[in-house]
Amino acid sequence: MFGMFDEFKRMNKRQVAFQALAFLQIVSSALLIWGGLRIYTNSESPIVVVLSGSMRPAFHRGDLLYLTNSYEDPVRLGEIVVFKIRGRDIPIVHRVLRLHEEEGGAAKFLTKGDHNGADDRGLYAHGQMWLGRDDIVGRARGFVPYVGMVTIVMNDYPQLKVLLLAGLGLFVLLHRE
Repeated sequence: MFGMFDEFKRMNKRQVAFQALAFLQIVSSALLIWGGLRIYTNSESPIVVVLSGSMRPAFHRGDLLYLTNSYEDPVRLGEIVVFKIRGRDIPIVHRVLRLHEEEGGAAKFLTKGDHNGADDRGLYAHGQMWLGRDDIVGRARGFVPYVGMVTIVMNDYPQLKVLLLAGLGLFVLLHRE
């Protein structure tokens, strides 16, 4: 571990600057890919991790979902959507249980987790009975099982996240090749 710092001491200013630029290139590439996915999918969050077991057996805790959010294609009964509740940051992955069309033609949705006993009205904002199209973050189009467990573990143990990111940052900055 301390051998890495010896290598850092042997680097001249140009090599340190090169390593810092390589690190910035990795970070900016990840941000550009994320931004491109947001534009392509029309979703503020094109990839989400299932955080609870409320959608078992369809999805399990730690599954990684790929989302799209096309406004031209109407939301259908039985479709799995990801939505945000006003005043809360964490998106929820549940199935559309009922559709309700208002006189103006706008559709409203009632959702429920497959493994839950009741619909989601208890989760919605105070006084809210239905979700609107603006509450929908995206619609599940694909998933990769359990890949998101890394995210869950890092959120459960923030010290591990700091340690891992610091280690990766040091590796990129101090590794010459």
